[in-house]
Amino acid sequence: MSLILTQPITGPAAWKGADLANDSTWQRPLSPGAIATIDAALAALKASGKAFPDFERDDFPIHALAPELAQWADALENGHGFVLVRGLPVQRYSDDDIRAIYYGIGLHLGAPVRQNPRGDLLGEVMAVGDASDKNTRVYETNLYLPYHTDPSDVVGLLCLRQARQGGLSSLVSVAHVYNTILATRPELLGLYYRPWYYAHMGEDLPSLSPLLSYHQGKLACRYLRQYIELGHEVRQLPLSRVEREALDVFDAAMQAPEARLDMMLAPGDMQFANNYAVLHSRTAFDDHPEPHLRRRMLRLWLKMPNARALAPEFPGRNGFGEKARAAA
Repeated sequence: MSLILTQPITGPAAWKGADLANDSTWQRPLSPGAIATIDAALAALKASGKAFPDFERDDFPIHALAPELAQWADALENGHGFVLVRGLPVQRYSDDDIRAIYYGIGLHLGAPVRQNPRGDLLGEVMAVGDASDKNTRVYETNLYLPYHTDPSDVVGLLCLRQARQGGLSSLVSVAHVYNTILATRPELLGLYYRPWYYAHMGEDLPSLSPLLSYHQGKLACRYLRQYIELGHEVRQLPLSRVEREALDVFDAAMQAPEARLDMMLAPGDMQFANNYAVLHSRTAFDDHPEPHLRRRMLRLWLKMPNARALAPEFPGRNGFGEKARAAA
């Protein structure tokens, strides 16, 4: 059973963007040796005749990187909650090679899970949708993407191309948001621990989940305001005035300029973030007119073997439909 945390959160998870802007410890450059290991694994995969997504962890042999990957996983769960891995030379690879490499890294870090009812294990993040159609998912447009969490333990983004202008990635610490609300509006905390209806794509009806849960010494968050409002609308249970105020207070805390850490992902950057500990966003962007130059990211959702335990009333969710591949 989750308990309401009444003390401020301390430690590396409770960071402010302003404090990390000049701190490089969350950046993990790939060494020439690591890149050589990845290239050798790609060659071995090709020699086996296998390709994305029809291969397993041992088919992409980057076992030499196990200590480094373990450090990433520990930072995601017990550190700041995110890492930025820099320097994958994406320009030297074909599209098929890049998919195999990113998926292969994912298999060694955790277990890739389905991102939609179609069963996609790698998502294409590009402005390909109609922004005027309310059914278009925001990540398929060039619009501002509000702070949110995804339905998986960890979300990863691999940058292949930048926009002509804009498209800044932004992260916020859930622990910092919590500490801010605890210090300024503690009377609202109980509302975040009670169940709210969330509309999730792939479900017939919105289901219940708290925004926050504190279990076995760790806080966990699930948040996307648009899905909460839609969930209550579909269930014909309008949000009350105090519930809307609680969401406004939460939004104000996570949108505070000092809270966020902004970064421009460059081609070859891989950003991984813990969805229970970090909220992520993206600014609007102006794209290139030529399709082959437009901003392009690959997205990976991972079920992690070292993920925090979740309270029974805070149901875990990793992808859509089928069970995630078991993490080895």
